[in-house]
Amino acid sequence: MPLIILWDIDHTLIDNAGVSKEIYAAAFKALAGRAPTVAAATEGRTDRLIMQDMFLRNSLPMPGWDSVEGALQAAGAARFEELARRGAVLPGVREALKAASERVGWVSSVLTGNIAANARVKLGAFGLDTLVDLSVGAYGADAVERPDLVAVARERVRAQRCLPGGTPVVLVGDTPRDVEAALVSGSEVIAVSTGVHTSAELSAAGAVEVLPDLSDTPGLLARLEAFVSH
Repeated sequence: MPLIILWDIDHTLIDNAGVSKEIYAAAFKALAGRAPTVAAATEGRTDRLIMQDMFLRNSLPMPGWDSVEGALQAAGAARFEELARRGAVLPGVREALKAASERVGWVSSVLTGNIAANARVKLGAFGLDTLVDLSVGAYGADAVERPDLVAVARERVRAQRCLPGGTPVVLVGDTPRDVEAALVSGSEVIAVSTGVHTSAELSAAGAVEVLPDLSDTPGLLARLEAFVSH
């Protein structure tokens, strides 16, 4: 039976070791001509919202999105090696992605606040990019609010994979915004407490399934298969 799995990246699949905030700061400086006095607030926000908020809180008008995206892409590309050196794949992730990619009828991609280019940087730095279908993912340039990304991914999967209507979608992420995106869009969700949010906070946000991490591959697959049989 078909299933669409959409993985968050930062603090769900990888620990970026602070490189993400360095990317936002570098992009801001390239556009504004000075370093930000107020750092980026991330935690599940899209890049559109992060940069919009960053310029607002630094009391500057935000340039056009094409310029912002270009600056983010340049800043991300420049930090590929640094991310590979300082960052890490989180427990069980490689095995989980590999197992999901091998299931017949399953589409495994990403739903992330990162722009597509930086999603590729973050996954590529650890060789994870070949384990998901990035062509049908949803990214931080696609919408301002995270819940709207689900429809983007659904449409891309529909157009490229011809899955039947009503194919269940499961979001896997580490923030209340991941949970919200699932609930608002009528998707399932598996939350992981590998970021800054506790299991209790994720449960309070509405997640029924909360895991400490993705290290139990058989258990994770069993949970995903349960969504197919609903």
